[in-house]
Amino acid sequence: MQPVQRFAELLSGWSMSRLAALLWRGLLLIGLSACALPSGVTTGATTGVPSGVPADPLRVRVIAFNDFHGHLEPHGLSLRLTPHVVPAGGAAWLAGMLDRLRAQARHSVTVSAGDLVGASPLVSALNEDRPTIEVMNTLGLDLGVVGNHEFDRGLDHLRRLQAVARFPMIAANVVDAQGAPVFAPSVVREFEGVRVAFVGAVLKGTPEIVRPSGVAGLRFLDEADSITREVKRLRAQGIEAIVAVIHEGGRIRGDWNDPACPGAQGPIFSIVRRLPPEVDLVLSGHTHQGYHCVIQTPPHQGLRIVQAYADGRAVSVIDLALDRRTGDVDRGATTGRNLPVANGIEATDTVRAAHPPERASPAVQAQVQALVEQARPLTQRVVGQLGESLTRMPSPGGDSALGRWVADAQLAATAAPEQGGARIALMNPGGLRTDLRCQAGAVPCPVRMADAFAAQPFGNSLVVMTLTGEQLMQVLEQQFTGPNAARPRLLQPSAGFGWAWRAQAREGRHVTQAWLNRAPINPRASYRVVVNDFLASGGDGFTGLTAGTDRIGGPLDLDALIEALGRQPQVLAPQPARLQRLPD
Repeated sequence: MQPVQRFAELLSGWSMSRLAALLWRGLLLIGLSACALPSGVTTGATTGVPSGVPADPLRVRVIAFNDFHGHLEPHGLSLRLTPHVVPAGGAAWLAGMLDRLRAQARHSVTVSAGDLVGASPLVSALNEDRPTIEVMNTLGLDLGVVGNHEFDRGLDHLRRLQAVARFPMIAANVVDAQGAPVFAPSVVREFEGVRVAFVGAVLKGTPEIVRPSGVAGLRFLDEADSITREVKRLRAQGIEAIVAVIHEGGRIRGDWNDPACPGAQGPIFSIVRRLPPEVDLVLSGHTHQGYHCVIQTPPHQGLRIVQAYADGRAVSVIDLALDRRTGDVDRGATTGRNLPVANGIEATDTVRAAHPPERASPAVQAQVQALVEQARPLTQRVVGQLGESLTRMPSPGGDSALGRWVADAQLAATAAPEQGGARIALMNPGGLRTDLRCQAGAVPCPVRMADAFAAQPFGNSLVVMTLTGEQLMQVLEQQFTGPNAARPRLLQPSAGFGWAWRAQAREGRHVTQAWLNRAPINPRASYRVVVNDFLASGGDGFTGLTAGTDRIGGPLDLDALIEALGRQPQVLAPQPARLQRLPD
């Protein structure tokens, strides 16, 4: 190929502004080739700037939230921001805050870092989460990465939601059986001639935490590798400013706006270490935590990693500073902060003064209210009463009041011989999404359909199976191994069943003993065990449950809960703890 032809092809993809900048720098270098610059003098934004290119950086505001989970209403939502508990959330207040933040910036992009839908309250879930997508259209969401919960009802359902959405959903690491991408890997936005790319990824462990039917025929590739490939492609197009939107997260020990992020740990930080240094900002999710970390060491110096808790209670606001000549992010001039979506509902004067409430968007408020009224006949139906709150707060042994009660409800629904003859029920703690709470002084208190659904929103079917005692003990050991090694995931047991465990032990030795009705589990005996179909297919790392035989399908987990609530002749109260943690 002739040099002139090659040069013309290289320039064919460049914009006129970038060509002008390139030619100017070339002329500048020619002029400087015969002399040396004085010590300490550099060519920066204030010297040698081509005519017509402003010296000040181009500002683009990125507003991010994550793990909204269909929380259209603000009921029961709050943030603990020391020393206050701040009522926060609700789609109308989130929309009002977005309007205010966008009005302050000439350019902005609003991004969801995954799990917009799934595990949603009844108002959204009644119509398979289409209401949440329609509300997101109204409040002006610009783009979103898919999270694991977007796959709860399978790819076909997700595509139906995409057809409703007026914003793209991206993921660079989801491919079909033939290796073809299922979603666009990235989205590029242009501001005054400067392009900013948003590259998406969902946690590669999605198949381990979603029911298999939801991800059938899909493969979830390594997050960092997939983003790196897409970054190379974008860089070849001359795009310098790159934002990674990753539905994976971590946690810290400090304040959610402490850039040092003390005690930072979790998968997102491991992923970031493997990302190319060209990535300028990481928006994360999945762990429902708040942090705003700024890396201080090469090669990612100045890179920000953010997450804004969950359920629409907070947002991350990052004001990118873009060099108008190079199109790259000036990390030193970029600023950001996490902010609560304070709604002021029943807030004290002190809390209101510290966290002034947002003005709710009238349009979104009317939209949500119409959905609430449509669902009211079902959501407000009382299905039981509580003697005191049933919470997910674990006992010292690791089981919770709500977990014990739900396990009992599932056992009751499948104990009859014609229903499967279950003797043991096991419930995964991640399937319990909210507490069943009584307001202070309001005991006994009613449990509405909406409350029950909020606690168990997945619509999983129950499955009764036979396990040998040896297989059952292997399942219990998986609470501490595989994907549960870093953070044990303690199953919630039904009445009469329990076990003793140690956190620090060799693999295979965490569970020291287990019992049913005070009798030790016999490795050679057979036991009928009921779990939801997510666990039955190996979800949450409990692959030992796939070995269960003589399977019988049961009712939905929510139906079992509502049936148990309705048949109680007395007010419900928590049961004693069933698990025992031994000293390490």
